[in-house]
Amino acid sequence: MATQIIAARQGIITEEVRKVALEEGLSAERLRDRVARGKVVITHNNGRNSSKPIGIGQGLRTKINANIGTSLDVCDLNLELEKAKAAIKYGADTIMDLSTEGDLDLIRSAILKEVQVPFGTVPVYQAYIETVKKSKNPASMSIDGLFNVIEKQMRDGVAFMTLHCGITLDVVNHVIDHPRLNGIVSRGGAFLAAWMLHNKKENPLYSNYDYLLELAKNYDVVLSLGDALRPGSLADASDYAQFQELITISNLVKRAWDEGVQVIVEGPGHLPLDQIEANVKMEKSLCKGAPFYLLGPLVTDIASGYDHIAGAIGGAIAAMAGADYLCYVTPAEHLGLPGIEDVRQGVIASKIAAHAADIVKLGKKAIKHDIEMSKARSLLDWKTQISLSVDPDGAKEIHYRVRSKSGTCTMCGDYCTYKILGNASRKSKKSISRQIVNP
Repeated sequence: MATQIIAARQGIITEEVRKVALEEGLSAERLRDRVARGKVVITHNNGRNSSKPIGIGQGLRTKINANIGTSLDVCDLNLELEKAKAAIKYGADTIMDLSTEGDLDLIRSAILKEVQVPFGTVPVYQAYIETVKKSKNPASMSIDGLFNVIEKQMRDGVAFMTLHCGITLDVVNHVIDHPRLNGIVSRGGAFLAAWMLHNKKENPLYSNYDYLLELAKNYDVVLSLGDALRPGSLADASDYAQFQELITISNLVKRAWDEGVQVIVEGPGHLPLDQIEANVKMEKSLCKGAPFYLLGPLVTDIASGYDHIAGAIGGAIAAMAGADYLCYVTPAEHLGLPGIEDVRQGVIASKIAAHAADIVKLGKKAIKHDIEMSKARSLLDWKTQISLSVDPDGAKEIHYRVRSKSGTCTMCGDYCTYKILGNASRKSKKSISRQIVNP
């Protein structure tokens, strides 16, 4: 079975491309062309027919990913299923499972059954954790074991995978010789760096990249080339290690395209406001327009408890500059495992950021709901205002927690500008009408 990118190059408009084009309000032929050139990916494992295909990339709505998953301290499958449902309810386009405790195969299978959106994983987590549980020595993780986990997850129906293929032994040694304030903050990157240093061998995902491409091609899984060296603080932003990894990834993007494999590129991290646009443009230039996926970025390091806001600020700027895909950040970031309410707030914040950027990127296509909202506000049409809100439940709860006596909101009451001007306008029209009838 041909991958989406191979089919597109052959001039074939697949059913998945047709569905995405219809949802995005784009011609199927134009979308096919962007898929053929690697500017857009269609996240859809060819073995999971129940999943809704999603397009990510140039000219499409900015997409949102929500991470869920167990941890050593909180391992509750039912909680993760509820978090997945909440993420989708509030607008997440994709779900990633980052579980690190419990029966990882069972957890992944259960979430896959629960959701119909594209589903992602970080396979090195499972390979590393299973090695630790068996031998107590993570450095004994075998290359075959790692690739067996990758193929098993592809076979299960995973649509996209974060794989840290761009972190090499040379750049890890550079980080050791030139310490960062926060070192390597990517968990998958840290796993691989520790393995490389202990075994004095190259990153197996880099040295066996051709085999990885072969597996991805078989299942049409999108490779999300992970940023193992993303900055974990503003002090480490835009440093040599980060950009060296990006240069390596740019070469891996070309190799993936040559083999007919879809690919996206992951980016930082923590970035000052004035570095975000440059980072996006650098990725787009080096990686020839491959879709760009960012965590945040967080624009300050001191927003603990409010990192979803810091991430939304960075995400809006990044998406406006050309980023295609935002990984949500929750209020629990840096503090603990997210709960259901954290998931809700994280998705909503990222959706606002993505939509704000799309108004700039997509113009009339994106702003139509804003226009409808403004019309409803001028008419004091609360039902429509609430239905058009990014969080209708939250908007309804706020509006009705104290009943207005005048049909407005409780902020202005009878002094509402729309009510004042509306009454004045109606009186003026009546006066004019009387003059016409009784000159």
